[in-house]
Amino acid sequence: MAAGIREKQTVALKRMLNFNVPPVKNSTGEPVWKVLIYDRFGQDIISPLLSVKELRDMGITLHLLLHSDRDAIPDVPAVYFVMPTEENIDRMCQVFDQYLNFITLEDDMFVLCNQNKELVSYRAINRPDVTDTEMETIMDTIVDSLFCFFVTLGAIPIIRCSRGTAAEMVAVKLDKKLRENLRDARNSLFTGDTLGAGQFSFQRPLLVLVDRNIDLATPLHHTWTYQALVHDVLDFHLNRVNLEEATGTESSPAGARPKKKNKKSYDLTVSDKFWQKHKGSPFPEVAESVQQELESYRAQEDEVKRLKSIMGIEGEDEGAISMLSDNTAKLTSAVSSLPELLEKKRLIDLHTNVATAVLEHIKSRKLDVYFEYEEKIMSKSTLDKSLLDMISDPDAGTPEDKMRLFLIYYISSAQAPSEIDLEQYKKALMDAGCNLAPLSYIKQWKAFTKMASAPTSYGNTTPKPLGLLSRVMNTGSQFVMEGVKNLVLKQQNLPVTRILDNLMEMKSNPETDDYRYFDPKMLRGSDSSVPRNKNPFQEAIVFVVGGGNYIEYQNLIDYIKGKQGKHILYGCSELFNATQFIKQLSQLGQK
Repeated sequence: MAAGIREKQTVALKRMLNFNVPPVKNSTGEPVWKVLIYDRFGQDIISPLLSVKELRDMGITLHLLLHSDRDAIPDVPAVYFVMPTEENIDRMCQVFDQYLNFITLEDDMFVLCNQNKELVSYRAINRPDVTDTEMETIMDTIVDSLFCFFVTLGAIPIIRCSRGTAAEMVAVKLDKKLRENLRDARNSLFTGDTLGAGQFSFQRPLLVLVDRNIDLATPLHHTWTYQALVHDVLDFHLNRVNLEEATGTESSPAGARPKKKNKKSYDLTVSDKFWQKHKGSPFPEVAESVQQELESYRAQEDEVKRLKSIMGIEGEDEGAISMLSDNTAKLTSAVSSLPELLEKKRLIDLHTNVATAVLEHIKSRKLDVYFEYEEKIMSKSTLDKSLLDMISDPDAGTPEDKMRLFLIYYISSAQAPSEIDLEQYKKALMDAGCNLAPLSYIKQWKAFTKMASAPTSYGNTTPKPLGLLSRVMNTGSQFVMEGVKNLVLKQQNLPVTRILDNLMEMKSNPETDDYRYFDPKMLRGSDSSVPRNKNPFQEAIVFVVGGGNYIEYQNLIDYIKGKQGKHILYGCSELFNATQFIKQLSQLGQK
C-alpha cells in the first residue's frame, strides 16, 4: 500500500488504454494510436490521474464523450471506458469490465463517485422515508465500488464495522461479495498476477467501515489547513480549483453591461511540489512559504532574463519554451534550467492567487476566530466570549458560519440547552439571517443518538495562538495578514482517527470493542466481535459511509506520520464541504 492507490489505479488505467496488456513500446518507440471514448463517470475517474499529455504519450489522439455527436473514424482502434448502463450499451456493442469504479484523488485518498453522488449521499441514507428497496440499492452501489477498489488493490481485507448502522449493512454485503468471488475459482479476480504483486503479500489490510453519524461536528468545522480551507471556501472539485478574478475597478459607462469576471482554473496535482509539501500545513505557514518561494525566485529572476535573451525568447511564450525543451539534447544547459525556473514561477503565481483568495475569506469572515472558538467547544475548554455574542456579532462570519458554529456547540454538548436557552439562540440565529432547518434535523438526530450512545469526545487540546501574524509578513509581502491569528495546530485525534487507532493497534476500548469482525477468506461468516488476528495491522483503509471531508483525511495523515512503517488510505462515499453538508442537513430538517 506504500505505493498508494493512486499508482495502482493509474497502472490499471494505463493497462486498459493499452488494450488490457501491460504497456510495451513497439519497435519504432511509438505507442499504438487510438481514440478514447468515455462517459461522465469515466471522465471523473481519469481526470485526477492522467493529464492530456500523458494520454497522448499513451497513444490517445482524441478523447470524446460517449454521447457527444461525432463522425466515424475508420480503421482506428478505440477504447470505451463507460458504466455498463443500458443506455451506454445501446450506444456501443461490447463492454470489458475494468473494476475501476472509484475516483482516486490522492495517493492515500479515494471517493466513490462524483456523477449522481446524491444517490449515495448522507441525505439519501438518512431520509426518514427511505424504503428498504431504496436502501438496498444505495448499499449495493457503495459495495460495488468498494469491490472495484479491492480488486485494483489486489487484496482481501479484514473488515471491522460498528453495529446497527449503514456501515454494518455495507460490511455484510461486501463480505458476501468478496467471499463469493473467492469461491468462484475460475472467475476469481483475486488470483494470479493481481494478488501478491502489491505490498500485501505478507499481511492483509484492515478495512474500518464507519458511519458518518458517529461524528457530525467535524464536517461542519471551520478549518485551518491549506487543502481543507481551499475545499471549504473555494470551488475545489476533483483536484481542480476555480477562481473568479477581479477585473480591475475602472468604472464602466452608465447603462453598459457590468464586466464579466475572469474565471481561472488551476490543477493542484501530485506534480505540484509546493502543494504536496504544504496542503496539510496551517494557513499562516503556507502564506510564509509562498513568500519565501517568491523571494528565492526573484533572486533568480535576473538569471531567467539572461537565459531568455540568450535564447531569443521574449515574454512568456510557453509554446516556444516547450519546443526548445523537447530538443534539450541539441541545446545548451541554459535551456534545461529555464523551463525549471519558469515552472517554479508558474507554481508561485498559482499559489499566490489561491492563497490570496483563501485569505480574503479568512479576513472577511473572521475564520480564524471561528476555528479557534469551535476547537475550544469541541475540546470542552473555557470560552472567552459567549456563544450568543459570537452569533450576534454582525462583523463575524456569514449566516452559514454562525449556523455551523451553533450546530457544533449543539452536537458537542453533553446536555442539550434548555428550551428557554434554545429559543434565545434560535432568535439570535434568525436575526443573523440563518435558516434553522439544519437545526431541526440535528435535534432529532441528537435525541435518537442519545438513546444509542454517549456524545463523541474530541480530545482536550486547543490551538495555541502565537500572537497576530504581522510578525510573519513584512511590508514587502504579497499577503497582508494583519489581524489574522497565527494559530498553531496541536495533533488531536478526531473520532474516526481514534476508532482506527483502536482497531489497527488492537487496543481494547469500549468505543470499538463490539465492532463486528469479518474475514471473507474464512469458509463461514460469523457474527463475532472477537478478532482472530491479534497482531496490530500495518496497513488500513478507513471508509466513511455517508460522506467524508479533508479535515478527517488530514487528521489521519498526521496520525500515521508518527507510526513508522504503517500506511493508511481514506475513502468516503462522497466528499463534501460544510456548505454542501449543511444543505443536506437542511433538506432533512425541512418539514
